[in-house]
Amino acid sequence: MRKKEAHILIVDDDEDILFSARVWLKKFFSEVSCLSQPKNIIKFLTEHQVDAVLLDMNFRKGFESGQDGLYWMQEIKMLEPQLPIILMTAYGEVELAVEALKNGASDFILKPWNNEKLYASVNLAVDISRKNKKLNQWENVSVKTNQYQLKTQSSEMQEVMDQITKVAPTDANVLLLGENGTGKYVLAERLHELSERKNQPFVHIDLGSLSESLFEAELFGYKKGAFTDAQHDYAGKIENAENGTVFLDEIGNLPLHLQTKLLSLIQNRKLSRLGESKERLLDVRFIFATNENLKKAVTENRFRKDLYYRINTVEMQIPNLRNRLEDISTLANYFLEKYKQKYQKPLLNLNENLTEELISYSWPGNIRELDHCIERSVILSSENTIKLLMPQDEDSDKTITNLNIEAMEEILIKKALKKHRGNISLAAEDLGLSRAALYRRMEKFEL
Repeated sequence: MRKKEAHILIVDDDEDILFSARVWLKKFFSEVSCLSQPKNIIKFLTEHQVDAVLLDMNFRKGFESGQDGLYWMQEIKMLEPQLPIILMTAYGEVELAVEALKNGASDFILKPWNNEKLYASVNLAVDISRKNKKLNQWENVSVKTNQYQLKTQSSEMQEVMDQITKVAPTDANVLLLGENGTGKYVLAERLHELSERKNQPFVHIDLGSLSESLFEAELFGYKKGAFTDAQHDYAGKIENAENGTVFLDEIGNLPLHLQTKLLSLIQNRKLSRLGESKERLLDVRFIFATNENLKKAVTENRFRKDLYYRINTVEMQIPNLRNRLEDISTLANYFLEKYKQKYQKPLLNLNENLTEELISYSWPGNIRELDHCIERSVILSSENTIKLLMPQDEDSDKTITNLNIEAMEEILIKKALKKHRGNISLAAEDLGLSRAALYRRMEKFEL
């Protein structure tokens, strides 16, 4: 049976529950993620497309009322009102189940569960999620797709939007270039939404987050027995995008030996899984993105010249935020409205002086950094007055007085990322860290 293209999130503080649920659901759905700490749910949902959430109801030892689950369900609903949520508990009281369903849960699972019942419940939730997305595709602007970035007064950004309108109806390969946080994902999604493939899958693959040992298996899939842990046939992420769009983010991180395989796929539209000689015809549209200078990578023999010319049929340079000063006020007010609602502080507003303060900062982290800045400011403000918690501009020569090791570590990581224009591999090498270690520290400091 072919896996359904869907992303399931499981949240439970029991690692055994996470493992068993993931192993079972991975047989049917293309992506299954796990969180053991409910406090990480909101951050995860703002960074990933999720089709259904499987949420435990009890996270604190000695507290078995299920109120934890109801609380986190409401937090999720504030961010993603139509995201289906299935609640799980080992304490299956009828009253609790009724309360959960009344408060917006799509279903209720009693642990230990019946595997077939679990699959049926999640599968129905995914179908509901897809139906909701189709109904709202053109009627509402969702927080998740961040369509606010498409409204612009910047001449540079308007030119990009004009290009997208012209290119989207075609199947031309598109290469999006720009710093981290400039909105490349949002623009790739827009290309898909304006294309003839809009009702088919949009599959985002972040090559910067995959370890080299997983590249080939995750992208191209594998045949049962292809390697030690290959217990069944697996359709890779590219194959799961059949008839839709594949967005390959951070394409500069793809190893040379897989660049050859990707080039063959783009040219011939045929895919071979790992350990399999059979070729499968594939109909997908490719969009690529990177913050790396690929021309330089070609001259240094880190990127194939023929692949470079294949992926950039149309090349778009996305302006950074410091070159979109006209848009900072619009973006800041969007984020303010979003977080006023989330944290229930409806009286906060940005006055002219605060807006000027935002415009005067260089925003090396671009739109993503502005988003985090406004959220922090809303959280730590009083009910009536917002106090901007501006980042320190790294271009300034201010003397460092805080000798705390963690604070110094964060500063060094920021400097390395700025020096290498967000390239994780080069920044990690400069810092003497592995890419995985740098990613952990970036998550720790919310960079």
